[in-house]
Formats: sequence, structure tokens, C-alpha cells
Amino acid sequence: MPDSLRNIIFSNFDPLYTFHSGFLKEIEQRLALWEGRSNAHIKGDYQRIGDVMLKNIQGMKQLTALLQRHSEVLVQLEQAARSSRKQEVLCREFELQKVCYLPLNIFFLRPLHRLMHYKQILERLCKHYPPHHADFRDSRAALADISEMAAQLHGTMIKMENFQKLLELKKDLIGIDNLVVPGREFIRLGCLSKLSGKGLQQRMFFLFNDVLLYTSRGMTASNQFKVHGQLQLYGMTVTESEDEWGVPHSFTLFGPRQTVVVAASTAAEMDKWIEDIKMAIDLAEKCNGLAPELLASSPPESKSPEDSTVDQESEDDLSSSRTSLERQSPHRGNTTVHVCWHRNTSVSMIDFSIAVENQLSGNLLRKFKNSNGWQKLWVVFTNFSLFFYKSHQDDFPLASLPLLGYSVTIPSESENIHKDYVFKLHFKSHVYYFRSESEYTFERWMEVIRSATSSACRTRILSHKDSHPY
Repeated sequence: MPDSLRNIIFSNFDPLYTFHSGFLKEIEQRLALWEGRSNAHIKGDYQRIGDVMLKNIQGMKQLTALLQRHSEVLVQLEQAARSSRKQEVLCREFELQKVCYLPLNIFFLRPLHRLMHYKQILERLCKHYPPHHADFRDSRAALADISEMAAQLHGTMIKMENFQKLLELKKDLIGIDNLVVPGREFIRLGCLSKLSGKGLQQRMFFLFNDVLLYTSRGMTASNQFKVHGQLQLYGMTVTESEDEWGVPHSFTLFGPRQTVVVAASTAAEMDKWIEDIKMAIDLAEKCNGLAPELLASSPPESKSPEDSTVDQESEDDLSSSRTSLERQSPHRGNTTVHVCWHRNTSVSMIDFSIAVENQLSGNLLRKFKNSNGWQKLWVVFTNFSLFFYKSHQDDFPLASLPLLGYSVTIPSESENIHKDYVFKLHFKSHVYYFRSESEYTFERWMEVIRSATSSACRTRILSHKDSHPY
């Protein structure tokens, strides 16, 4: 690892690690006193958390400058991997370890995401407490401080999330040059069927604020998607065309040099694509377009970041009812892009941002459709997936379940569950039951999982006016 990269990583993250280690220790000590049986006569003095949160959030404000520099870490890590084969291999090998259950660069965003989670915790706490509660004043003061800090760093986080997404998509695509350029914003990716002389063919589309790419999944060891074409958004128009072509949920993209007819899997998917494409066209018109060409002018290099490291996945690998938790999905074969391909759905940058706000971990009991017993697991919900651990002390998950395309409901009487606080996850014939410990945790799990299994509200949270960190 280059000294400059090592220095910027450790100078940014060591102080954060030290601070949060102390913060965690204080939280654990307070909870131990809160739940302890000794000193019952003064227990009420310890059944509060706002003072601990306030003290540490005020200390955290001293780290704002470090958090603002996190974008430099992502930029330097990308530059090092691009210029050094050794560094590229180092990052790839780390990502293939079980402990790295998400793309590596997502972990560099976690300190910024944590601010948002502290804010949400304090919002729920202040909503729970009556104004006269002994803990209300400190909790409200802590909420005001973390809200100010989160607002100050919001722009940095949005830019970093977009940059991280472009870097991640670059790994999934071949036959493309210069995907990561200043000013480019990711908007939506997902499956559409493209109408050709051979009929409808499944294609993966990638929408940015200046261009729409369409690809097919390559039958290679790396499972990457090969880019077949690009549609410049500047000068494009889009119209529904179901009546014209007799294809359900179809629409036509009229570009300056090419016209393409595509069909979505559902009316809702079509509406999301059309709305986002129209918005992207407006952005391109205002910016007069960005890079004129993205496609590689020569055949793509044979070397790819994931060559010879991943087996091909199937629908069964992604969504079958596993008989053993130890069964692992291939790392790149389980990315959001591949899940969308197999589930025939799409996901937007709005969905990714909502997913960041809806992360949760805790104990759940899980039951398969055809099993009798319940298995207790530590479950982490992040990045549209449930990750299963034997306990919260484990370093890596035993297995995962991507939830894009799934529905979450309450079991019916005919399913004979006969337990409280149970929710059901199902996709086609794949069914899982999960039982939580209380009404509150049941409602929290339902809330966050619905955020991944339901369509996002159509509120645009990215602004094309934001500058990017690269």
C-alpha cells in the first residue's frame, strides 16, 4: 500500500475508531447499570441515556473536519488500484474474505452513515419521552447537536455515495471507458426487455444524468455485464408505446441517433423508469450533455477485477430456501446488479439512500416454509439484504438473503404459525418466517424491510448542481 494512501486512511479513521470505542464503552456501562439488579434504590438515576449521547455527540463535533475528508480516501484508494496491479489485487483479495460482506468502499462511508443513525435514534427517543421526563432535556439537546452536524456533512455524504456507486458499477461493466467522470450521477439500474428482430430480449439498463447504457450478462468467470450500446439523453424523448407494439408495459426511447423500444416487467416498473428517464433528460438538457462517448473504442482488456475468482450464480443461489446457513453466494454474483437481473426489477439512487436510513440489527427467530423448528440468529439488515450470524459476536455472516423483489406480509391463519410478532418474506415459491422479541422490535423490522421491498417515494434527493469529489 502506498505510504500516502496508508497515511490518509489511518489519519482519518484512527481518531474515529478511538472515539467510538470510548463511546461504545460508556453506552455498555450505562446499559449494564440500567438493567442491573444491584443498587435498585438508585436504579432510576441510571435509566437514562440522553446525557451519555449529549456528551459524546459534543465530542464528535470535534471530528467534523476528519469526516469532511473521507472523500479523499475513496479517491486515493481508487487511484492506487488503477495505477498499481498489486494494490488492485490487495483490495480484491480483501473483498473476497468473509468478513468483507459488502463492497469495501461502502465501509468507508459508514462513519458518515452513523451520524444519520444517531439522529434517528434520538428522534425516536424524544418522541417516546414526555417533555417532563428526566432524560428529555439532554436527549433534545443531543438531537439538536447531531442534526446540525448531519446537515453540515450531508453534501459530503451525497457526493461520496454517488462516487462509491460509480466505482462499484465500474466493476460490474465491461466494454466501457470513463464511467467515473466529474459531474456524472447514477440514477437507476435494472432489467428491461429490449425489442429487436429476435423479439424481446432481457437487458440490464444503467441510467445516469447524461447517458443510458444497455447491457447483457456475460457468461464469463467474472459475471460482468457487457455494454451493447449507449443512448445519449441530450435531445431524447420518451413515450409509452404499448398500443403501438402490443407489448405490455412498453415505451419507446427516441434518441438523436437511435430509437429503442423496451418493456418493463410491471406497470409500476415502467412508471419508475419513465419518470427517472424524463428527469435525467431534463438534467442533460440543462447541462447540455456531458461526455460524448463512453463505449470502449477497442475490445475491452482481458483483465478484470474479478477474473477467475467467482463462480457463475443461478436464481437458486440467490433465493432458494437454504438447507444450511453455511451455504455462501459468490461475492460478485450477489451484487445489487445481479440480484436485479435475477429478480427482474430495478433500483434507484433514491432507493440506495433510503436503504442507508433503514439499517437494523438484532435477534430474530427464523423458520423455513417446510421446517418445524425456529432457529435463533443475529440478523443485520443493510444494503437491501439480511445477513445471518450465529451471534452478534461473530466476525462474518454465515449467509445472506437479498430482499429486492420480495414481499413482506403477516402470515395468514392457514399457515398455522400461531406465534406473536411474526412476519413473512416471500418471493415466488420461496418463503421465510421471522419472529421478533416484542411488538416494538416487530414494528421496527417491518418498517425497515418495507423500505427495501416497496417502491421508493418519487422525491428527488440528488441535485445536479452538487459538485463531486473527483
